[in-house]
Amino acid sequence: MTPVPRPPAPWLIRPAKLPATAPPPLDGPWAATDTGLDVLDILNVPGAHGPEDVVVDPDGGVVTGTDDGRIWRFPPGARPGTAPDLLAETGGRPLGIEVDPRDGSLVVCDAYRGLLRLTGDGTVTDLARAVGGSRILLCNNAAVARDGVVYFTDSSNRFPLSHWRRDLLEHRPNGRVLAYDPASGTTDVVATGFHFPNGIALTPSESALLVCETAAHRLTRLSLPDATVTDLGDLPAYPDNMSPVGDGTFWIALASPRVAIAERLLPHPAIRRVAAVLPTRLQPQPHRYSIVAKVDADGRVLRTIHGPAGRYVMVTGVREHAGSLWLGSLTESAIARLSL
Repeated sequence: MTPVPRPPAPWLIRPAKLPATAPPPLDGPWAATDTGLDVLDILNVPGAHGPEDVVVDPDGGVVTGTDDGRIWRFPPGARPGTAPDLLAETGGRPLGIEVDPRDGSLVVCDAYRGLLRLTGDGTVTDLARAVGGSRILLCNNAAVARDGVVYFTDSSNRFPLSHWRRDLLEHRPNGRVLAYDPASGTTDVVATGFHFPNGIALTPSESALLVCETAAHRLTRLSLPDATVTDLGDLPAYPDNMSPVGDGTFWIALASPRVAIAERLLPHPAIRRVAAVLPTRLQPQPHRYSIVAKVDADGRVLRTIHGPAGRYVMVTGVREHAGSLWLGSLTESAIARLSL
Protein backbone atom coordinates (compact mmCIF):
# COMPACT_ATOMS: atom_id res chain seq x y z
CA MET A 1 0.00 0.00 0.00
CA THR A 2 1.19 3.52 -0.81
CA PRO A 3 2.17 5.27 2.43
CA VAL A 4 -0.12 8.04 3.62
CA PRO A 5 1.70 11.41 3.37
CA ARG A 6 3.16 12.45 6.72
CA PRO A 7 2.02 15.95 7.65
CA PRO A 8 4.69 18.58 8.29
CA ALA A 9 5.27 19.91 11.78
CA PRO A 10 5.86 23.51 12.87
CA TRP A 11 9.60 24.15 13.16
CA LEU A 12 9.28 26.28 16.28
CA ILE A 13 7.28 25.42 19.34
CA ARG A 14 5.30 27.97 21.38
CA PRO A 15 6.21 26.84 24.89
CA ALA A 16 4.07 27.89 27.80
CA LYS A 17 5.87 29.32 30.84
CA LEU A 18 4.88 27.16 33.79
CA PRO A 19 6.10 26.52 37.33
CA ALA A 20 8.67 23.77 37.72
CA THR A 21 7.44 20.52 39.20
CA ALA A 22 9.26 17.69 40.90
CA PRO A 23 8.60 14.03 40.11
CA PRO A 24 7.08 12.31 43.14
CA PRO A 25 8.89 9.25 44.50
CA LEU A 26 7.85 5.74 43.56
CA ASP A 27 6.57 4.82 47.00
CA GLY A 28 3.30 3.75 48.62
CA PRO A 29 1.17 1.98 46.01
CA TRP A 30 3.81 2.95 43.43
CA ALA A 31 6.67 1.18 45.21
CA ALA A 32 8.60 -1.29 43.07
CA THR A 33 7.72 -4.36 45.12
CA ASP A 34 6.61 -6.28 42.01
CA THR A 35 9.20 -6.26 39.20
CA GLY A 36 7.36 -8.61 36.88
CA LEU A 37 8.01 -6.45 33.82
CA ASP A 38 11.59 -7.68 33.95
CA VAL A 39 10.45 -11.31 33.58
CA LEU A 40 8.34 -11.46 30.42
CA ASP A 41 7.63 -13.75 27.50
CA ILE A 42 8.80 -11.88 24.38
CA LEU A 43 7.00 -12.47 21.06
CA ASN A 44 8.85 -10.91 18.16
CA VAL A 45 7.11 -9.20 15.27
CA PRO A 46 9.38 -10.23 12.36
CA GLY A 47 10.84 -7.32 10.43
CA ALA A 48 8.63 -4.83 12.24
CA HIS A 49 9.08 -2.18 14.90
CA GLY A 50 7.02 -0.46 17.54
CA PRO A 51 3.94 -2.62 18.29
CA GLU A 52 2.43 0.29 20.17
CA ASP A 53 -0.85 -1.24 21.39
CA VAL A 54 -2.31 -4.71 21.92
CA VAL A 55 -5.88 -6.00 21.86
CA VAL A 56 -7.36 -9.49 22.19
CA ASP A 57 -9.91 -10.26 19.48
CA PRO A 58 -13.11 -12.31 20.04
CA ASP A 59 -11.30 -15.55 19.09
CA GLY A 60 -8.45 -14.97 21.55
CA GLY A 61 -5.86 -13.76 19.06
CA VAL A 62 -3.60 -10.86 20.03
CA VAL A 63 -3.53 -7.98 17.53
CA THR A 64 -0.99 -5.18 17.26
CA GLY A 65 0.13 -2.52 14.76
CA THR A 66 3.66 -1.48 13.83
CA ASP A 67 5.31 1.68 12.54
CA ASP A 68 5.37 0.44 8.93
CA GLY A 69 1.55 0.55 8.80
CA ARG A 70 1.03 -3.18 9.18
CA ILE A 71 -1.44 -4.87 11.54
CA TRP A 72 -0.51 -8.29 12.89
CA ARG A 73 -2.32 -11.10 14.72
CA PHE A 74 -0.75 -13.68 16.99
CA PRO A 75 -2.92 -16.82 17.28
CA PRO A 76 -4.52 -17.86 20.57
CA GLY A 77 -2.00 -19.48 22.89
CA ALA A 78 0.97 -17.82 21.17
CA ARG A 79 4.34 -18.26 22.84
CA PRO A 80 7.84 -16.97 22.12
CA GLY A 81 8.77 -18.06 18.63
CA THR A 82 5.18 -18.01 17.35
CA ALA A 83 4.97 -16.05 14.09
CA PRO A 84 2.09 -13.60 13.67
CA ASP A 85 -0.15 -13.36 10.62
CA LEU A 86 -0.40 -10.14 8.63
CA LEU A 87 -4.00 -8.87 8.73
CA ALA A 88 -3.76 -5.60 6.81
CA GLU A 89 -1.69 -2.57 5.88
CA THR A 90 -3.02 0.92 6.51
CA GLY A 91 -0.29 2.97 4.83
CA GLY A 92 -0.12 5.04 8.00
CA ARG A 93 0.88 4.29 11.58
CA PRO A 94 -1.62 2.23 13.63
CA LEU A 95 -1.63 3.06 17.33
CA GLY A 96 -4.62 2.17 19.55
CA ILE A 97 -6.74 -0.82 18.48
CA GLU A 98 -10.11 -1.79 19.99
CA VAL A 99 -12.80 -4.40 19.33
CA ASP A 100 -16.27 -3.20 18.31
CA PRO A 101 -18.58 -5.16 20.66
CA ARG A 102 -21.36 -5.23 18.06
CA ASP A 103 -19.62 -7.32 15.42
CA GLY A 104 -16.05 -8.08 16.53
CA SER A 105 -14.47 -5.82 13.90
CA LEU A 106 -11.41 -3.82 14.90
CA VAL A 107 -11.41 -0.04 15.32
CA VAL A 108 -7.94 1.32 14.62
CA CYS A 109 -6.50 4.72 15.52
CA ASP A 110 -4.01 5.51 12.77
CA ALA A 111 -1.79 8.46 13.65
CA TYR A 112 -1.63 9.68 10.04
CA ARG A 113 -4.79 8.33 8.42
CA GLY A 114 -7.37 8.84 11.19
CA LEU A 115 -9.98 6.49 12.60
CA LEU A 116 -10.32 3.20 10.69
CA ARG A 117 -12.27 -0.04 10.75
CA LEU A 118 -10.68 -3.42 9.96
CA THR A 119 -13.02 -6.32 9.20
CA GLY A 120 -12.26 -10.02 9.20
CA ASP A 121 -11.67 -10.17 5.46
CA GLY A 122 -8.80 -7.67 5.77
CA THR A 123 -10.75 -4.67 4.45
CA VAL A 124 -9.70 -1.31 5.92
CA THR A 125 -12.34 1.45 5.85
CA ASP A 126 -11.91 5.10 6.76
CA LEU A 127 -14.29 6.28 9.48
CA ALA A 128 -13.04 9.76 10.38
CA ARG A 129 -10.26 11.97 9.05
CA ALA A 130 -11.54 15.39 10.15
CA VAL A 131 -14.01 17.01 12.49
CA GLY A 132 -15.70 20.37 11.89
CA GLY A 133 -13.35 21.12 9.02
CA SER A 134 -10.29 20.46 11.18
CA ARG A 135 -7.96 17.59 10.35
CA ILE A 136 -7.49 14.85 12.93
CA LEU A 137 -3.74 15.25 13.24
CA LEU A 138 -2.75 12.57 15.77
CA CYS A 139 -5.42 9.90 16.20
CA ASN A 140 -4.17 7.92 19.16
CA ASN A 141 -6.41 5.67 21.31
CA ALA A 142 -10.10 4.71 21.41
CA ALA A 143 -12.93 3.28 23.47
CA VAL A 144 -15.99 1.74 21.79
CA ALA A 145 -19.39 1.99 23.47
CA ARG A 146 -22.00 -0.78 23.38
CA ASP A 147 -23.92 1.11 20.67
CA GLY A 148 -20.80 1.40 18.53
CA VAL A 149 -19.99 5.06 19.24
CA VAL A 150 -16.21 5.44 19.22
CA TYR A 151 -14.63 7.90 21.63
CA PHE A 152 -11.04 8.64 20.70
CA THR A 153 -8.17 10.99 21.38
CA ASP A 154 -6.61 13.45 18.94
CA SER A 155 -3.44 14.07 20.90
CA SER A 156 -2.27 17.29 19.26
CA ASN A 157 -3.69 19.87 16.87
CA ARG A 158 -0.15 21.11 16.09
CA PHE A 159 2.27 18.19 15.94
CA PRO A 160 1.93 14.83 14.16
CA LEU A 161 3.24 11.64 15.71
CA SER A 162 6.62 12.06 14.01
CA HIS A 163 7.17 15.12 16.23
CA TRP A 164 5.39 14.11 19.43
CA ARG A 165 8.36 15.27 21.51
CA ARG A 166 7.77 18.85 20.34
CA ASP A 167 4.23 18.77 21.70
CA LEU A 168 5.47 17.61 25.10
CA LEU A 169 8.13 20.34 25.16
CA GLU A 170 5.57 22.95 24.13
CA HIS A 171 3.37 21.78 27.02
CA ARG A 172 0.14 23.40 25.91
CA PRO A 173 -3.38 21.88 25.90
CA ASN A 174 -3.32 21.05 22.19
CA GLY A 175 -5.34 17.84 22.42
CA ARG A 176 -9.02 16.89 22.33
CA VAL A 177 -11.45 14.00 22.74
CA LEU A 178 -13.68 13.17 19.76
CA ALA A 179 -16.65 10.89 19.15
CA TYR A 180 -17.55 9.03 15.96
CA ASP A 181 -21.21 7.92 15.61
CA PRO A 182 -21.58 4.98 13.19
CA ALA A 183 -25.33 5.55 12.90
CA SER A 184 -24.88 8.98 11.33
CA GLY A 185 -21.29 8.67 10.14
CA THR A 186 -20.49 11.96 11.85
CA THR A 187 -17.66 12.95 14.18
CA ASP A 188 -18.03 15.54 16.94
CA VAL A 189 -15.75 17.20 19.48
CA VAL A 190 -16.53 16.00 23.00
CA ALA A 191 -14.01 18.21 24.82
CA THR A 192 -10.81 20.18 24.22
CA GLY A 193 -7.97 21.53 26.34
CA PHE A 194 -6.03 18.35 27.15
CA HIS A 195 -2.24 18.01 27.42
CA PHE A 196 -1.48 15.23 24.93
CA PRO A 197 -4.54 13.06 25.65
CA ASN A 198 -3.59 9.47 25.00
CA GLY A 199 -5.25 6.40 26.52
CA ILE A 200 -9.02 6.47 26.93
CA ALA A 201 -11.57 4.05 28.40
CA LEU A 202 -15.28 4.01 29.21
CA THR A 203 -16.57 3.34 32.70
CA PRO A 204 -18.88 0.29 32.96
CA SER A 205 -22.00 2.49 33.01
CA GLU A 206 -20.65 4.44 30.01
CA SER A 207 -21.45 7.64 31.90
CA ALA A 208 -17.85 8.83 31.80
CA LEU A 209 -14.50 8.43 30.11
CA LEU A 210 -11.14 8.07 31.79
CA VAL A 211 -8.43 9.93 29.87
CA CYS A 212 -4.65 9.71 30.27
CA GLU A 213 -2.89 13.03 29.69
CA THR A 214 0.70 12.11 28.93
CA ALA A 215 2.27 15.58 29.05
CA ALA A 216 0.46 16.54 32.25
CA HIS A 217 1.14 13.09 33.82
CA ARG A 218 -2.37 12.78 35.14
CA LEU A 219 -5.56 10.77 34.86
CA THR A 220 -8.80 12.68 34.30
CA ARG A 221 -12.46 11.75 34.19
CA LEU A 222 -14.65 13.22 31.46
CA SER A 223 -18.35 12.88 32.25
CA LEU A 224 -20.88 12.18 29.50
CA PRO A 225 -22.71 13.87 27.94
CA ASP A 226 -21.91 17.17 29.73
CA ALA A 227 -18.09 16.83 29.32
CA THR A 228 -17.26 17.91 32.88
CA VAL A 229 -13.57 17.26 33.55
CA THR A 230 -12.37 15.97 36.93
CA ASP A 231 -8.69 15.63 37.79
CA LEU A 232 -8.16 12.18 39.34
CA GLY A 233 -4.63 12.87 40.45
CA ASP A 234 -1.00 13.41 39.62
CA LEU A 235 0.99 10.37 38.48
CA PRO A 236 4.71 9.68 39.04
CA ALA A 237 5.11 8.50 35.44
CA TYR A 238 3.88 9.35 31.94
CA PRO A 239 0.65 7.47 31.12
CA ASP A 240 0.02 6.15 27.62
CA ASN A 241 -2.71 3.71 26.55
CA MET A 242 -5.21 2.22 28.95
CA SER A 243 -7.74 -0.60 28.82
CA PRO A 244 -10.70 -1.79 30.90
CA VAL A 245 -10.54 -5.14 32.67
CA GLY A 246 -14.33 -5.52 32.65
CA ASP A 247 -14.90 -5.39 36.40
CA GLY A 248 -14.73 -1.64 36.85
CA THR A 249 -10.94 -1.53 36.98
CA PHE A 250 -8.45 -0.45 34.34
CA TRP A 251 -4.83 -1.03 33.37
CA ILE A 252 -2.65 1.93 32.42
CA ALA A 253 0.66 1.62 30.57
CA LEU A 254 3.19 4.17 31.84
CA ALA A 255 6.04 4.56 29.38
CA SER A 256 8.57 6.10 31.77
CA PRO A 257 8.86 7.64 35.22
CA ARG A 258 8.79 11.41 35.03
CA VAL A 259 11.97 13.06 33.77
CA ALA A 260 13.31 15.60 36.27
CA ILE A 261 15.16 17.77 33.73
CA ALA A 262 12.01 18.14 31.61
CA GLU A 263 10.08 19.38 34.62
CA ARG A 264 12.84 21.77 35.70
CA LEU A 265 12.70 23.34 32.22
CA LEU A 266 9.02 24.28 32.46
CA PRO A 267 9.74 27.87 33.69
CA HIS A 268 12.22 28.36 30.82
CA PRO A 269 10.39 28.52 27.47
CA ALA A 270 13.43 29.86 25.59
CA ILE A 271 15.52 26.82 26.54
CA ARG A 272 12.68 24.46 25.60
CA ARG A 273 12.34 26.23 22.25
CA VAL A 274 15.98 25.46 21.52
CA ALA A 275 15.70 21.90 22.85
CA ALA A 276 12.84 21.18 20.46
CA VAL A 277 15.05 21.62 17.40
CA LEU A 278 18.06 19.73 18.75
CA PRO A 279 18.74 16.17 17.62
CA THR A 280 16.56 13.73 19.52
CA ARG A 281 19.54 12.30 21.42
CA LEU A 282 20.19 15.74 22.96
CA GLN A 283 16.62 16.24 24.16
CA PRO A 284 15.29 15.04 27.54
CA GLN A 285 15.06 11.25 27.33
CA PRO A 286 12.56 8.84 28.89
CA HIS A 287 13.94 6.42 31.44
CA ARG A 288 14.49 2.78 30.49
CA TYR A 289 12.01 1.82 33.17
CA SER A 290 8.40 0.86 32.49
CA ILE A 291 5.38 0.59 34.77
CA VAL A 292 1.83 -0.67 34.45
CA ALA A 293 -0.79 0.30 37.00
CA LYS A 294 -4.23 -1.06 37.79
CA VAL A 295 -6.69 1.61 38.95
CA ASP A 296 -10.38 1.91 39.72
CA ALA A 297 -12.82 4.38 38.18
CA ASP A 298 -11.82 7.01 40.74
CA GLY A 299 -8.14 6.71 39.91
CA ARG A 300 -7.19 4.82 43.08
CA VAL A 301 -4.12 2.70 42.46
CA LEU A 302 -4.79 -0.98 43.17
CA ARG A 303 -1.61 -2.58 41.85
CA THR A 304 1.60 -1.63 40.07
CA ILE A 305 4.11 -3.79 38.20
CA HIS A 306 7.57 -2.42 37.42
CA GLY A 307 10.45 -3.05 35.05
CA PRO A 308 13.47 -1.32 36.64
CA ALA A 309 16.03 -3.44 34.76
CA GLY A 310 14.78 -2.08 31.45
CA ARG A 311 14.43 -5.45 29.70
CA TYR A 312 11.25 -4.30 27.89
CA VAL A 313 10.96 -0.53 27.72
CA MET A 314 8.62 2.25 26.65
CA VAL A 315 5.52 0.21 27.46
CA THR A 316 2.65 1.97 25.73
CA GLY A 317 -0.06 -0.70 25.48
CA VAL A 318 -1.53 -3.05 28.08
CA ARG A 319 -4.37 -5.58 28.00
CA GLU A 320 -5.50 -8.25 30.48
CA HIS A 321 -6.97 -11.48 29.14
CA ALA A 322 -7.38 -14.96 30.61
CA GLY A 323 -4.81 -14.57 33.35
CA SER A 324 -2.22 -12.86 31.18
CA LEU A 325 -1.17 -9.26 30.75
CA TRP A 326 -0.23 -8.40 27.16
CA LEU A 327 2.06 -5.44 26.53
CA GLY A 328 2.97 -3.26 23.56
CA SER A 329 5.82 -0.80 23.13
CA LEU A 330 6.54 2.26 21.00
CA THR A 331 10.21 1.29 20.66
CA GLU A 332 10.56 -2.49 20.96
CA SER A 333 10.25 -4.99 18.09
CA ALA A 334 8.06 -7.40 20.02
CA ILE A 335 4.98 -7.64 22.18
CA ALA A 336 5.28 -9.19 25.62
CA ARG A 337 3.21 -11.36 27.96
CA LEU A 338 3.17 -11.55 31.75
CA SER A 339 1.35 -14.26 33.69
CA LEU A 340 -0.69 -12.63 36.44
